Amino acid sequence: MFFAYVIKSVNGEYLYKGHCENLDKRIAQHNSGMTKSNKKYAPFELVYYEEFENKVEAISRERYFKSSAGRRFLKTKLIR
Repeated sequence: MFFAYVIKSVNGEYLYKGHCENLDKRIAQHNSGMTKSNKKYAPFELVYYEEFENKVEAISRERYFKSSAGRRFLKTKLIR
């Protein structure tokens, strides 16, 4: 299984969109500072994810999340 996911900084409004094969391991990597691009925004909480059969689909969905339509979609999903 592969995942497209969105994590949110606990300390602010920063959202990170990504894809991976092992979601728990990847979130742990983000929270331990192993990801240089968003290290300063840690810690994170998982706010949304979708599961896919293959990597190509997960990458495609991640790209969608990063588009303007994807950001609007996530905004509707993440309003609490």
